[in-house]
Amino acid sequence: LGYGDEGSLYRGEKAIHNGADDNASGTSGLIEIARYLKSQNLKSNYLIIAFSGEEKGLLGSNYYVKHPTVKLTDMNYMINMDMIGRLKKEEPVLIINGTGTSPKWKTILDSLNISGVKNKETESGVGPSDHTSFYLQNIPVLHFFSGTHPDYHKPSDDEALINYDGQLEIVRMIEKILVKLDSGERLAFSKTKDENSDDAPKFK
Repeated sequence: LGYGDEGSLYRGEKAIHNGADDNASGTSGLIEIARYLKSQNLKSNYLIIAFSGEEKGLLGSNYYVKHPTVKLTDMNYMINMDMIGRLKKEEPVLIINGTGTSPKWKTILDSLNISGVKNKETESGVGPSDHTSFYLQNIPVLHFFSGTHPDYHKPSDDEALINYDGQLEIVRMIEKILVKLDSGERLAFSKTKDENSDDAPKFK
């Protein structure tokens, strides 16, 4: 959001919006997962991609699915990390959207043992983040989100407030999912009741 252009919720003097949670947390998680995948001997192929224009209406991801570099029919699933840096320390609840987009998701998520973190799952594949573009192309999706906070779209969304331990838990959870899905099994796609989660970040 730069100095606080369209989309800012800040009403004070012009100030840099660093966006430590939204979405430097997701971007850094993406880099760490890419590093992890490079170190593993997994059979699957992975496309690591970060999209711009999400706040203006999923512009980057929508463009990508219309001009893909890999056939969409070859894509097994899509995992989206949008704001994973502010897992609440006193009540660590991880919101996972899209769990109804494949029958396999619930089985996989139930098999994971993440100490001290409670999952709040919603089935819908539609929400105000980039996984929606893929879900609308009949691709199973998961969207990881550590929750809203008063610093959303304000200069106060800064690095000192990031819960690094919590973010690492989320990244490790996603890595476990990737390993579990490395068998080559094709995930079945399920249509969901398309409604935005109340817990999801909202477009402004």
